[in-house]
Amino acid sequence: MISTNTNIKISDRDLIYEARIAGKIPELTRGIVRRKIIRAQVAQAGIEPSLVELQQAADRFRLVNQLESAEATNRWLQEHHLSVDDFEEIVTQDLLATKLAHHLFANRVEQLFHQNLLDYSAATFYEVILEDRDLAMELFYSLQEGDLSFADVAQQYISDPEFSRRGGYVGRVGRRQLRPEISAAIFAAKPPQLIKPIITAVGVHLILVAEIIEPKLDERLHYQILTEQFERWLSERMTDILPQVSFP
Repeated sequence: MISTNTNIKISDRDLIYEARIAGKIPELTRGIVRRKIIRAQVAQAGIEPSLVELQQAADRFRLVNQLESAEATNRWLQEHHLSVDDFEEIVTQDLLATKLAHHLFANRVEQLFHQNLLDYSAATFYEVILEDRDLAMELFYSLQEGDLSFADVAQQYISDPEFSRRGGYVGRVGRRQLRPEISAAIFAAKPPQLIKPIITAVGVHLILVAEIIEPKLDERLHYQILTEQFERWLSERMTDILPQVSFP
């Protein structure tokens, strides 16, 4: 039995052994291979971040991780057992990945956007999921006749208090995030429109479509397309390389 006063020291060998028995080696291997692929491609493309870009990347990292002061940054480094050099490496790796993604795909984003225009549509809607089809149809006709409001239905049939208070409002959802049968019905609607109940493996969906949002290639979507293409490209290379990885 180890005393609570015992000073336990953990070596690199202990960490590797723990990763192995915890089943983390495949995950760590993927991370290592990913980093090596990015580094090799960056070198091949001659990409070199400037000091200004590195500083901006470091500032973004601190902002995202709520490291608002030098003290907070030092505390975060200690909690994660990282040095200042490690911090710089994390920031540099993230920046190199971003610059490589731009190098490879920035000039293709607009073309990809137009080729997949429908995929980038979105909708806002309200939803109640029921178990009984007959009940769903009864509520559907009552809503059509104006005997009930969707908020009434949501309040009575949604168990989650917050979701019920929102009247079943789901918010903005991208077309690709929806089940095919639900997507087809929603994007065929003319908002605001209540659509006929849809049966899926989850239940019977009662949906009020509020808005169809036509895609626009803004900064958010530009970044999404760029990231998707880069991650797909990287995943393909990792799939080829991972089976060849060996351990000494």
